[in-house]
Amino acid sequence: MNDNDTKRLSRLTAILTQLQTKRLLTATSLAEKFNVSIRTIYRDIRALEQAGVPILTEDGKGYTLMDGYRIPPIMFSENQANALILAEQLVLKNRDASFIKDYTEAIDKIKAVLRQPEKDKADLLAERTRFEQNINRERNSSNISQLQYALTNFYAVRIDYTNEGNKPSCRTIEPFALISTTENWLLIAWCRLRKGFRYFRLDRMAKMEVLAEKFEPHKMTLQEYFEKFH
Repeated sequence: MNDNDTKRLSRLTAILTQLQTKRLLTATSLAEKFNVSIRTIYRDIRALEQAGVPILTEDGKGYTLMDGYRIPPIMFSENQANALILAEQLVLKNRDASFIKDYTEAIDKIKAVLRQPEKDKADLLAERTRFEQNINRERNSSNISQLQYALTNFYAVRIDYTNEGNKPSCRTIEPFALISTTENWLLIAWCRLRKGFRYFRLDRMAKMEVLAEKFEPHKMTLQEYFEKFH
């Protein structure tokens, strides 16, 4: 196998991983990612199809995999996948570009084996999480995993909360995003008591319960939230 064959095999494998990671991919985006021509991507897609990979073409949109197709055998629980997404956010703060590249590619491979519903939830969680290095290790929380689950599945949460004035209250909230500041984890959520978005420090939640009740997803990105409310 010559060098060109090796490069093509590597690219075909990477394209398959990308197809399993993303819902839709265009020939243009693939060509840019792998620094080849669009014609080369067309040939690669045909090669994958001939190898039995069920690639569907959506006119004017791009390529997608037939629903349910994935590479076995690794499977993750939803909480495990969420933990990996959170770890990805931490790694992205690293200053070593090569380390970031290697880890991001590894996460792509992990996402590739998730079923589409879990993949969508992982993408949502990644978009709704912001991280800054936490320098105060004493302020932590045991609620992050449950809040991630509530956030991506749109479950309401009941909390016993103590505010900055040391006043306790019971709130029902709709989790929207998780943010780690230099001091502590914060949850942005719609507070039904105050009828508005509020920040909640996770270390001030004395008790938390994920309810069976679902809420209507808030139709905006985290960036749109910042632009609207800051």
